[in-house]
Amino acid sequence: MSVVEQYARAHIVTDTQDDDRDAVPVVLRYDPDADPRAVRIGLPGPHEWTFSRSLLEEGLRAPVGSGEVRVWPCGRVQAVVEFHSAAGGVSVVQFESKTLMRFLRRTYMAGARVTS
Repeated sequence: MSVVEQYARAHIVTDTQDDDRDAVPVVLRYDPDADPRAVRIGLPGPHEWTFSRSLLEEGLRAPVGSGEVRVWPCGRVQAVVEFHSAAGGVSVVQFESKTLMRFLRRTYMAGARVTS
């Protein structure tokens, strides 16, 4: 029952060069009872993706991808998560790396409490 839910702000990357784009609210979730190997990212609207926690972790260090999700570092302080929908749409979301690292740290702490 140690669900981790972290609210964050991220930038949706578009092909327009609008540097004044506002951050959007994003929800990062981890439920070890549902699947201890998976995390979920919810974007504004009905968009939510579930994928491997290790994919998110590995993507902070080097480009990785699996199925409809790709993750890669972007400079020293940011990371990009790219989501591909079944309908062919793509959402590219830019996070501060420290936000994702804090979330991952919390998931491992929650998982440790479950197994102890």
